[in-house]
Amino acid sequence: MTTAELLQQIKRKRSFLCIGLDVDLEKIPPFLLEKEDPIFEFNKAIIDATHHLCVAYKPNIAFFEAYGLQGWKSLEKTITYLNNNYPEIFTIADAKRGDIGNTSAMYAKAFFEDLAFDSITIAPYMGKDSVEPFLTFKNKHTILLALTSNEGAFDFQTKKIGDKQLYQQVLETSKTWKNSENLMYVVGATKAEYFLEIRKIIPNSFLLVPGVGAQGGNLQDVCKYGFNKNVGLLINSSRGIIYASKEHNFAIAAQDKALLLQKEMELILQQNGM
Repeated sequence: MTTAELLQQIKRKRSFLCIGLDVDLEKIPPFLLEKEDPIFEFNKAIIDATHHLCVAYKPNIAFFEAYGLQGWKSLEKTITYLNNNYPEIFTIADAKRGDIGNTSAMYAKAFFEDLAFDSITIAPYMGKDSVEPFLTFKNKHTILLALTSNEGAFDFQTKKIGDKQLYQQVLETSKTWKNSENLMYVVGATKAEYFLEIRKIIPNSFLLVPGVGAQGGNLQDVCKYGFNKNVGLLINSSRGIIYASKEHNFAIAAQDKALLLQKEMELILQQNGM
């Protein structure tokens, strides 16, 4: 999927919402545990109830890998269901991979070719040769961890290297890599005050923004500093939507939560002349 196609979808749905699929069998409605594949059945219900309100889904790969082979099969069924039934949706493999070049090439093949995700999250710590294998795929996107929403982000990401903080150095250096136009970036919503500086470095890139909702990030603040001429934001909410209820109506409850965010986003788009 191209960024132009993603922007088209944002304008059509009046939304820049991404829904995270972080499926924990201890948190889903108990009646689903009687199903042959409760993870997939949960995802399918959430997707069917919310696809018209969001532009992206982000399965967190750890929540599938934790259940071994069956979890991986559930992931495969989930991405296949999305691609077959809602091909306009932007899909993100939240895998946080990043290794030496030949290993990264295999990760890229797994997620871009075999599973046919549109994008994948990548840790940049090992540098250019660990990221560029992902960037070679046409119309696929590599979402680089830049400034994350967790408390430990301050351990390294905001430390000074010379006159720049580490996350700023990551952003600036990444622009020099081959096919860097295929880069997007993760910037946590709990770091809203940093968006102004980030936009000076990467004014046109899409930012995947976790942390709105359960982690306490504020949508209005993120948009005030992070919005660009092409929106440039994918706001992720996971637990705040998918675990809205553990009853039989869980998918409708999730839809209601997603609708609240979509309506807020629609107003923001209007305020920005879109």
